[in-house]
Amino acid sequence: MSTTEIHQKARWCWRQDLAAFRGLTDRERTGFLLVLEWFENFRLRHELPAGREAARAFWRGEVLGKGRQREPWQLEQWEDAIKWYLAWLDACAEDGADPRSLPERVRAAVNSAGARRGLARRTKQCYGGWAARYATFAGNEREVLRVETATRFLTSVVADEDCAYATQKQALNALAFLFKQVCGVEDPVFNVKLRKTGARVPVVLAPEETKRVFEKLESPEPSPEDRRKGQEQENRYGLAARLQYGAGLRLSELVRLRIKDVDLQRGTVTVRLGKGGKDRQTVLPQSLREELAAQIDRARVVWENDREAGLAGVYLPGALARKFRRAAESFEWFWLFPARQTSVDPESGVLRRHHFHGKVYNEAIKRAAVAAGIEKRVTSHALRHSFATHLLEAGTDLRTIQEILGHEDINTTEIYLHVATGANGLGVMSPLDLVAGG
Repeated sequence: MSTTEIHQKARWCWRQDLAAFRGLTDRERTGFLLVLEWFENFRLRHELPAGREAARAFWRGEVLGKGRQREPWQLEQWEDAIKWYLAWLDACAEDGADPRSLPERVRAAVNSAGARRGLARRTKQCYGGWAARYATFAGNEREVLRVETATRFLTSVVADEDCAYATQKQALNALAFLFKQVCGVEDPVFNVKLRKTGARVPVVLAPEETKRVFEKLESPEPSPEDRRKGQEQENRYGLAARLQYGAGLRLSELVRLRIKDVDLQRGTVTVRLGKGGKDRQTVLPQSLREELAAQIDRARVVWENDREAGLAGVYLPGALARKFRRAAESFEWFWLFPARQTSVDPESGVLRRHHFHGKVYNEAIKRAAVAAGIEKRVTSHALRHSFATHLLEAGTDLRTIQEILGHEDINTTEIYLHVATGANGLGVMSPLDLVAGG
């Protein structure tokens, strides 16, 4: 964080002010502290600015939501705590003070720098999260700016947290970005040695298990209102799951598919800006062509309704949005799997239609696996693992699978040799089977 950003405003801290507030008993103060920490964690997790809207979202989602029963004394105490906090925010505004905590300010600085550098939203969130954790570790602005403090933080991540090598590298990259792009340190040197961890064997479904998951994903018959709007949910997650498995897509690649990326004539799916910012092509399953054609027709109805309503076009990456100004409103750039509801774009604040939510889809996959009686830790990524493994078992060479999956290193693809069976997999018969068969 630059010196200007550090000293731009006077800083207030609600925790310190709560501790010094004389209008509460010690017991009441402890109760206020607990609920306000709960509220702050909720607010920061959802990246909500401090204020009444965040308080309303917290009250609806955390206090009254999830079907939980609250005691009247709890609701009264929690309401008093939130009112105290909102009054404290008003006092900050009157005094021109900045109420944000150090982790929140550091996260905001990283997000701002990431936007200037054109980072993807998820990358900004990831870097911002690590930067906020680091700010909490550092404790104050002076320590945040010291490379030695960052080295101690990274050392603690490597030594004290049982996390994968990729996670350690992620933390290192996040702090390198913080020091280079926010703090202005040209070449920060972190004297920390990352700990290598063994490769994890992926979760793979048998073909029969995969089929059972698809069957459990079938959605109920759409309502007449949904049909009129072209927003049928029938087979929606089932179709998306079959496409993810049939084309070997990552979750992010699946939800971001646009109409123009699906070539029904040539039988290909084009992945745009995949991992590492690379494009690639993969196979479009022959068995899905008719269903995908019907999905495109449904998407067209949604697109036409949006155009008639004067809704803003879909999201486009910054450079494309500037180069092709009308593309966001064209059908070819519309989502293959559009969301049922419109929502506010967190980047621009514009109301528009996004693709369906990856987290909701992933949860549907998990529920389907449980309903199918599959006793494995199944997520949507298991479909991609299963795609690669089943190709390998069918005799497809490893190099081809690497190209289809978009792996930069063949070593990444070789992990499927450990879970595949048959000629191109383990290809080994247990000696117990030989003895039993003899």
